[in-house]
Amino acid sequence: MIEGYRRFRNGGWALQRERWAQLAEGQSPRVMVIACSDSRSEPSQIFDTNPGEIFVVRNVAALVPPFETTPGRHGVSAALEFAVQFLGVGEIVVMGHGLCGGCHAALHRSMAGAEPGRGGFVADWIAMLDEASDKVRSTYADIETREAAHAMELAAVRVSLDNLGTFPCIQEKVRRGTLKLRGAFFTIGDGVLHVMDETTGEFSPA
Repeated sequence: MIEGYRRFRNGGWALQRERWAQLAEGQSPRVMVIACSDSRSEPSQIFDTNPGEIFVVRNVAALVPPFETTPGRHGVSAALEFAVQFLGVGEIVVMGHGLCGGCHAALHRSMAGAEPGRGGFVADWIAMLDEASDKVRSTYADIETREAAHAMELAAVRVSLDNLGTFPCIQEKVRRGTLKLRGAFFTIGDGVLHVMDETTGEFSPA
């Protein structure tokens, strides 16, 4: 990683010194991307962005919890609030991906009953996919198929988009037309980005 840092200093940073000098004064990304923590799904690489262009939040399965005011450490909600209210992003993209371990666990209920530190944190987090998982399980007789897994992965994107719509600050900006919500899906094997149609909810290659 240090060698990678040296390449960055001698390459990307050196070539964009003016850009980095501007970023030292502040940031103004126009797009927020909510993506999975999976090491194979890197938004800045997939979208080929420059420093400061996208505001990224990554977590297991690229999930957004519903709006809640209960006490707790609401990391995703805090990032959403910052991006929407303070940075003024114009778009929020939820990007799922193929072969997602979090979606696999949600579909197969493989973490159910686990203790915190042994899968319990993951189980609690992906529990927000329980209803979507039930629908996929009832649709596919064999949940071991790639088709069932893919359906679960796309369903997770839709769940996060629905949950984004429960935030009052997002509702207001969407209603005013100053904020758009997008769904996307990246397939690891062939590197194709699929974008969700706002009207039909279906995904097709970009």
